[in-house]
Amino acid sequence: MAYGERRGFGERKMYKIICADCGLEAEVPFKPDGSRPVYCRDCYQKHRPPRRY
Repeated sequence: MAYGERRGFGERKMYKIICADCGLEAEVPFKPDGSRPVYCRDCYQKHRPPRRY
């Protein structure tokens, strides 16, 4: 299964963004509304809150 596809749901719509942190082009599975920064996969990992177990 390719990235962006979900089993049984077909291909997922991806939106091109420019990462608010590193400036690289990336794709996200949601349409950004401009109210919050959007990050690439690597930068998102740096900005996400720590997991609570």
